[in-house]
Amino acid sequence: MGLAVKSSTLFPIDGFYSLSRIIVKATIILISGTSIMPTLIHLGNPLSDPDHQRHILDSNKHKRFADSLKEHQFWPLRAESIDTLQINVGKRCNQTCRHCHVDAGPDRRESMDRKTIKACIKALDSGIFHTVDITGGAPEMNPHFKYLVSEASQRGCHIIDRCNLTILLARGYEDLPVFLKEHEVEIVASLPCYMAENTDSQRGSGVFDKSISALQHLNQLGYGNPETPLMLNLVYNPVGAQLPGDQAMLEATYRKELRSRYNIVFNHLFTITNMPIHRFLDDLLQNDQYDTYMQTLIESYSPQATQKVMCRQTLSVGWDGTLYDCDFNQMLELPIRTKESCSIHNFDAQSLINRTIRTGQHCYGCTAGSGSSCRGVLV
Repeated sequence: MGLAVKSSTLFPIDGFYSLSRIIVKATIILISGTSIMPTLIHLGNPLSDPDHQRHILDSNKHKRFADSLKEHQFWPLRAESIDTLQINVGKRCNQTCRHCHVDAGPDRRESMDRKTIKACIKALDSGIFHTVDITGGAPEMNPHFKYLVSEASQRGCHIIDRCNLTILLARGYEDLPVFLKEHEVEIVASLPCYMAENTDSQRGSGVFDKSISALQHLNQLGYGNPETPLMLNLVYNPVGAQLPGDQAMLEATYRKELRSRYNIVFNHLFTITNMPIHRFLDDLLQNDQYDTYMQTLIESYSPQATQKVMCRQTLSVGWDGTLYDCDFNQMLELPIRTKESCSIHNFDAQSLINRTIRTGQHCYGCTAGSGSSCRGVLV
């Protein structure tokens, strides 16, 4: 059993973080025999409540994101189209990563049911979506994952699986790599570093070695080979409170090191800025880096990146069917603002194409520096 701290009320911030440091340093919980850091909700951490996160983010210490938009004539920010349907099929995961904006983990049970997945498939029949981007948690742990992939494939959609790699080696999921190959699913795989120490510090002990084994198996199936349609892209998140380095330079380094050390090939590397919500927000607060990190994001604000943010072409679906402008708004429980229903069960394309996008302080994470999206840099 894991150690849980339960409370019916929110801890005062200063008192909680003192307690949190003690718990996290002293305890690595055991779930299914594997050493895994506890989720915020498992600890009873107030940051598991989106309202509490928004309260911190909406403090008046920093320049408002809306003011930055107004200065550069982007207010209000509007969608341009919806060609990508990003579906978060649940929060269950076999890992608990320090930077996770979902607070996913083995102890989470939120999972999209078959009825909601069928509603997503019905939305695909509108013909406006070219890409289906499946995420989680570990999306493969949803019991209807294969059904969703098969149905999207039949409709000619490009399918992306946001994979943590280790799930491909887990018991009961061994057939997944071949299944993904058969449907030519693009795999976007998290790998914070090409060295074990840095990866394990962010994602958990032993994750790096399993990730390497999974990548080698995918290469054997043809993934990452430029002569096949099997796309294998890697994702880099900074370990600490800083912006990612230059994407092209990091990709070249990853390519060299992974090839020389493990004979691994891949197509592209995407660098993604850590979003100051959920577990990364908790990490920033515990280490007294929140204000500094937010100021770094604000000072690095890019109008060019704002023009290309992914929410302008993407519609995000939560595990319960609620619609959001992006996966980050989803985790802060900021559903889309339309006069129509904000549920995939009542999907209406026309009311969504030119909608006004909900923004907040966290949006600086996508518009800092070269910009950040699920496909890497924006400019």
